[in-house]
Formats: sequence, structure tokens, C-alpha cells
Amino acid sequence: MDWLLIERECKYRTSRSSGSGGQHINKVETKVEILFDLEKSAGLSAEEKSILRRKLAKRLSSEGLLSATAQESRSQASNRDKAAQKLQKLLLKALEPEPEREPVPEKLVANAGSRKRAKSAQSVKKSLRKKVDLLPDEE
Repeated sequence: MDWLLIERECKYRTSRSSGSGGQHINKVETKVEILFDLEKSAGLSAEEKSILRRKLAKRLSSEGLLSATAQESRSQASNRDKAAQKLQKLLLKALEPEPEREPVPEKLVANAGSRKRAKSAQSVKKSLRKKVDLLPDEE
């Protein structure tokens, strides 16, 4: 993954931010949204694109754009940097290899049946402790 190339391919969109700022907030567009077209990127290999497509499917728009926003600061430049950092973290986290699952030890697999039998026996034992109504309901 070539981050410098990816960052050059990104498009930025600004809008008015919510939050503190008083009268200033009504005049300045400080909220920044960074948009990244996953399919058209030259900074990612085909394998990386398929991994990102699979792992970030819920975050992709219908046009195939990946976005991150920042509006914490009153400065547009600061929010622009924060949005780029968020996008970079998102891509790096998605590209981390998943850890391999360790197989369940044989003794736990073998004991599964006896554990279930013990649990049902305990359940029966507890159900026998309930009070029994000796007199039938009279109507």
C-alpha cells in the first residue's frame, strides 16, 4: 500500500460543522470529509482491493467510495489532517492479517457430551427442589 499515492487520489469535501464556534460556525466550512475511490486506486494491489472490499463492505457507498469525516477542530486544515489519519487507520486495520484460529483441544471435544449430561442432571436436581402444591385447586 502506497499511502502517498492514495492520499493524492483522495478528494475532500467540506461543509458546515456542528458544535462550538458561535457566530463563526455559520460562516466557515470546517467539517471535512475525505473520499477515496477504492476501485480506481493505483496505490493498492488487486489483492489489497479485494480484502478491503470484503472487510469494509458496510462502509463503502453505492458508488464504491470509502469516506472518513472530521469536525473536532475549528480549523479546516486540522480537520483535513484528522480525516486523512482516520482513513489511513481504517485501511491499515482492514489490511492486517486475521490471526489463525487455534483448534479446540481433543480432551475438551471428548468431554463435551459428559458436560452436557452433567448440566441436565443438575437441572433435574434443581427442578426437584421446587415446592409441590399438595392440594388441588378448588373451583
